[in-house]
Amino acid sequence: MEIRYTEHLKLRLKLRDIPYDMPREIYESAEENYYDNGTSYYVALKRLDYAGKIRTMAIVYDKYEEHISIITIYPIKEHRKDKRIKVGRWVKL
Repeated sequence: MEIRYTEHLKLRLKLRDIPYDMPREIYESAEENYYDNGTSYYVALKRLDYAGKIRTMAIVYDKYEEHISIITIYPIKEHRKDKRIKVGRWVKL
């Protein structure tokens, strides 16, 4: 399936100095996948080297019949991830 990067994602990659291929890598080999009830998007997580440390990186994406559209990427702290799961905002896929 084709993976498309939104303009917002491209901007975030540049502003945060994140390697261009990292969102694709996270999508293709995510360690955790969730559905976000607050946004109706999907979230994929993977621990990767970012800014000199191993961090959990999150991508937010949407699924279409013909492609995947990755919307944004950001590092997420474990306590923020855990809270979103606990309150039911993120549902494990």
